[in-house]
Amino acid sequence: MTFVMAIDQGTTSSRAILFDSAMKIAAVAQKEFPQHYPASGWVEHDPEDLWQTVLETAREAMEKAGAAPADIAAIGITNQRETTVVWDKATGKAVHNAIVWQDRRTADYCAEMVAAGHEETITAKTGLLFDPYFSSTKLKWILDQSGDLRDRARAGQLLFGTVDSYLIWRMTQGAAHVTDATNAARTMLYDIHKGAWSTTICDMLDVPMQMLPEVRDCASEFGVTDVFGGAIPILGVAGDQQAATVGQACFQPGMMKSTYGTGCFALLNTGDVAVRSENRLLTTIAYQFDGKPTYALEGSIFIAGAVVQWLRDGLKIITEAGATQAMATKADDTQSIVMVPAFTGLGAPYWNPDCRGAIFGLTRNSGPNEFARAALESVGYQTRDLLEAMQADSPDLNDGVLRVDGGMTASDWTMQFLADVIGAPVDRPVVQETTALGAAWLAGMKAGVYPDAAGFTDSWALQRRFEPAMEAATRDAKYALWKKAVAATMAV
Repeated sequence: MTFVMAIDQGTTSSRAILFDSAMKIAAVAQKEFPQHYPASGWVEHDPEDLWQTVLETAREAMEKAGAAPADIAAIGITNQRETTVVWDKATGKAVHNAIVWQDRRTADYCAEMVAAGHEETITAKTGLLFDPYFSSTKLKWILDQSGDLRDRARAGQLLFGTVDSYLIWRMTQGAAHVTDATNAARTMLYDIHKGAWSTTICDMLDVPMQMLPEVRDCASEFGVTDVFGGAIPILGVAGDQQAATVGQACFQPGMMKSTYGTGCFALLNTGDVAVRSENRLLTTIAYQFDGKPTYALEGSIFIAGAVVQWLRDGLKIITEAGATQAMATKADDTQSIVMVPAFTGLGAPYWNPDCRGAIFGLTRNSGPNEFARAALESVGYQTRDLLEAMQADSPDLNDGVLRVDGGMTASDWTMQFLADVIGAPVDRPVVQETTALGAAWLAGMKAGVYPDAAGFTDSWALQRRFEPAMEAATRDAKYALWKKAVAATMAV
């Protein structure tokens, strides 16, 4: 039996999945790790936790499948994007905890740089906005913490990487300091048009370029690891949302996917054209093969599945996430409660890091069922925000169908409401592990054990299509309430 291993290093857990030669799941292992919140709006990980959970899950998955290193044709890696690690080249020890993509500590600095007129340079080169979400200002913050860190970086003693780079460096015992184009595109240091690190931006942020990894295609030779008892090549890398785009076989311009995890991330394939958004979406790289990038418009929602976690851990009105579907079904239809889950600000298309969550329309009869429905509905409304922005930016591209994946898609009620509120079909695939599947396919295709993009597209299978059933007038009235609630939230 030949396997391909997908390592999926996420925000709250690490997973390893072994796929067989038919791209079917043979074994899964998952481990959570601690989150660190040293100050309000700050989110960190201990890089050692990321490394150890990757090692443990990979070994556990191999044991479950009865797979030896010789049975694994390749490893594909997908990872939480933008999270920033700086480590000592000689020892591999991180000089600071990893600063997570959700972290907002550099918000004031970003605001100052925008006020000084630097955002246009950033957007023109990287397709991104000057926001603390991205890696570069996190990296600058780490280097600013000690007088000798930047000097050590200039001397080639410190390395920077997103999580994929850090894992590959550890897996290859320091032999490879590399990343792929999709992760590089999220650092706010990479010129997505030239396909190179930007000296202009590195100089602007005082980031020594000696720290930066080599950028390669998504399906490429990233090194060989023997940490699992034998040599296995690492042949595929993509940031988690791009890996999901690949896993959903969104290879044609106009195809679109939306992933519902902690946050929600929608990507629209725009082909070889890097569409400049006029609606505060991000222009990014969907994937890159043979040195040629395929671009995408991306909308990022910070709170999707996390709103259900808040119902469980914050309000404690549910004990497990699946309960929300039944509760939403029982909710009072005469109440028009709108929840704006801006716990860490609002992402696209608003990009307001300072506003906070709010609930509107409460009555004496509002209870847990109504809160559950409002929470699930908020995900649909935020998705419509993204899709309307995408439609405005590229009216001739969208093929009218949304492919979905991620934990929240298991809820039929949520997916039906999503179809209703966006007024378009929502397709849920048979294989829900699309992020890991995308990473596995990249590596397996490069290894020659999986088909090319056309063959992989043929293997994509629909589990269920949700067709919109809501009257247009009702849909628009509900969405209008949402827009009023967002405006009021941002006004506080």
